[in-house]
Amino acid sequence: MSKNTRYKSHQPDESGLVNWSAQENEIWTELLQKQLRLLKGRACDEYLHGLELLNLPSERIPQLAEINSVLIKATGWQVKQVASLINFDEFFRLLANKQFPVATFIRSNEEFDYLEEPDIFHEIFGHCPLLTNPAFAHFTHTYGKLGYAASKEDRAFLARLYWFTVEFGLVNTPDGTRIYGGGVLSSPGETIHALQSDDCVHMPMQPLDALRTPYRIDIMQPIYYVLESFDSLFDIADMDIMALVRQAKQQGLFAPRFLPKEKQAS
Repeated sequence: MSKNTRYKSHQPDESGLVNWSAQENEIWTELLQKQLRLLKGRACDEYLHGLELLNLPSERIPQLAEINSVLIKATGWQVKQVASLINFDEFFRLLANKQFPVATFIRSNEEFDYLEEPDIFHEIFGHCPLLTNPAFAHFTHTYGKLGYAASKEDRAFLARLYWFTVEFGLVNTPDGTRIYGGGVLSSPGETIHALQSDDCVHMPMQPLDALRTPYRIDIMQPIYYVLESFDSLFDIADMDIMALVRQAKQQGLFAPRFLPKEKQAS
C-alpha cells in the first residue's frame, strides 16, 4: 500500500471539509457521468442499490461526512481521510475498525481512464456503494481483522484475495456476469475490458486459487474471478482463510498471465 506517489491528499479545514478546486470538481463530474453510462447492464444490482442510497452529487466531490451519514446507518462503516498511500498496518487497522481509507485527491485528466493509485473517485464511487451491503461489509471487516493480525508474508497472499474480490471481482447473476470490484467500477477502461475483451479470462471464484494468482497493478487485468452469487462473500468470510493462506504458501503461485514489468513494451 505504501510507495512513492505523485499525488498529495488535501487536508480538511477546521470544520472537517475539504476544499476542492473547480477543475477537480469538473473531473469528478466527468468521471461520474461517464461511469454511470458505462455501468448500465454491467454493474451488479447490489452496487446500484448502494449507489442510490449514497445519492452522490454530480456537480462536486462529496464531503466524507456526507458518505458517513449513509454508511453508518446502513452497516456501521465509515470512511476515514488518509494520505495518498498508506502502509499495510494502517490499512488493515482501519478495515478492522470498520473504517474505509479514502485519500482526498482526484486523478488528473492524463490518467482519466485508468489510475494505479486509489483516488477519491475510486474509493467513493468504486467501493462505498457496496459498503452499504451486509455481505460486502462483513467480508471487508473480516479481511481487515485477519490482515491486521497476519505476518508480512501472509499479508502478501491476503492482498491477492482482496485484489480479486474487492478490487476486481465479478459475480454471476440471472442476467449474466456483472461487476462488483471497485477497481473495475471506477475505471472507464477496465469496465469495458473486464466484460468484453478477448484478452482476459473469467474463472470461478475459488479462494485458494485467488490466493495463488499473481497480479500487476499497472495493466488491464488478464484474469477475473467470478463469484457464484453475491452472498458467496459471506461464505468466504466464514472460511478458515488463514488455513487457505498456509495451503497457498505450500503449493506456490501460479505462473503469471502477464509479462514482467521490465519486459512490457513501452
